[in-house]
Amino acid sequence: MFHGFRDEMIGLPEATLRVRHGGSGPPVLLLHGHPRTHATWHRVAPILADHHTVVCPDLRGFGRSTIPEDTRDHRGSSKRAKARDCVSLMSRLGFERFAVVGHDRGSYTAFRAAMDHPAAVSHLAILDGVPILEALERCDARFATAWWHWFFFAQPEKPERAITADPLAWYGGSAEQMGDEAYAEYRAAIRDPRVIHGMIEDYRAGLSMDRHHDAEDRAAGRRLACPALVLWSLRDDLQDIYGDVLEVWKPWVAGALSGKGLDCGHHMAEEAPDQLAAEILAFLRSQ
Repeated sequence: MFHGFRDEMIGLPEATLRVRHGGSGPPVLLLHGHPRTHATWHRVAPILADHHTVVCPDLRGFGRSTIPEDTRDHRGSSKRAKARDCVSLMSRLGFERFAVVGHDRGSYTAFRAAMDHPAAVSHLAILDGVPILEALERCDARFATAWWHWFFFAQPEKPERAITADPLAWYGGSAEQMGDEAYAEYRAAIRDPRVIHGMIEDYRAGLSMDRHHDAEDRAAGRRLACPALVLWSLRDDLQDIYGDVLEVWKPWVAGALSGKGLDCGHHMAEEAPDQLAAEILAFLRSQ
């Protein structure tokens, strides 16, 4: 897994991140979702590494990276804080400007990195996500039924108690889908109560700090300056809930916006790695 990549713990001003990086060429940062680690990219990263320097961290609060200190406002788990980690990490590796791809919860950190640090982010790819503010403001019975976990995870203590009782039963996943080594990394992460807490705090920040930051951006008229690619899984529910996903994104993007649905389930990096890598490469080449 990740043949030829370096595997390091990299200390940054606010956190220490576990990072795999390799390849050569223009840099691209890949951000995983919940409840995965950086290992979810192990089938995509080597394809991209033929043309790019590829950086795959465990986000703060996930995998082997720093678990943020608890605060009442969940500030340490905000996407703004995680975006600062991303910019610091890439600078530490020698890159002041880079492309970023984010899946699921990682898409919110990718979005925040591009919004808060426009000089640093050259391209933004969002996989299976819309802005948190849009999701909450458009919330209806259909959303609440399908994405009920957003609101359960926001409750104190109970989510952690439920998940730690049997993490594998809660989250699912298999070596067949993920690959043996990636599955081993995933199992180790979700069996660690500290990591479970860090992952749940990501959701608590989503309904508080992150929502507030999105609202501030919209009120100030801030929009994404870089080209944006949005991809979604046709076998998941994003299109069912929002219809035209690109229409949701249009008010947030000042630059070029493109996207499409992929014929796969939610974990597209594991289920359709060749197609996903091809879409990312085409996007980075065309802009």
